Amino acid sequence: MDGILYGAGVGPGDPELMTLKAVRLIRENEVIALPGEKAEETVAYQIAVQAVPELAKKTLLSVDMPMTHDKNIRDKSHDHAADVIETYLKQGKNVVFLTLGDPTVYSTYLYVQKRIIKRGYQTELVSGITSFCAAAARTNTALVEWNEQLHIVPAAHKPDSRLDLPGNYILMKSGKKMKQVKEVLADSGRDVIMVENCGMENEHIYRGVDEIPDHAGYYSLIIAKTPSSQD
Repeated sequence: MDGILYGAGVGPGDPELMTLKAVRLIRENEVIALPGEKAEETVAYQIAVQAVPELAKKTLLSVDMPMTHDKNIRDKSHDHAADVIETYLKQGKNVVFLTLGDPTVYSTYLYVQKRIIKRGYQTELVSGITSFCAAAARTNTALVEWNEQLHIVPAAHKPDSRLDLPGNYILMKSGKKMKQVKEVLADSGRDVIMVENCGMENEHIYRGVDEIPDHAGYYSLIIAKTPSSQD
């Protein structure tokens, strides 16, 4: 029988936020894929190995998935990742692909999963705690209450979004366009909190637009709420 590809979320950064299921899958399977040029240097590995030390002795697949707007480069990297993973699935070995946060939310893993499904293999998603839920908990903040709406925006792709829909906003992947995003936030009049590297050793929390630096890391997440939602 062919192996199964599991896309398992390891949470946002704190190894204590990994699910029991993700931990079990790592322990029970030999082949673990990680998104990066060198598996041991990926953020997902550094999180997971703290919760599952035996990960260091597994067969680690380095799956390089460059962050680029060039579709041809992206497609080639995703095809290559699927090729590498398929070699193990053909042998009847399961592959556990570790990804940050939850694999259903803006995860590059999903592009690989689509290719593996098209090739006739079984896949399974294993939910993890999302970065925005972790950031809200870390800052003791409710994301939504009663009948409020929640809007999740990939700010790097839509830095000029006006934030004019009712409800509260999550701005993800804001780092490279932070100066532009800050201008939009200031104009919106919303209450703003940003968490950079949530749950990691170099975590930083910024309260208010004025505190947020013009340049921030890739793992920066912003919660923008209407003032009335704080009542």
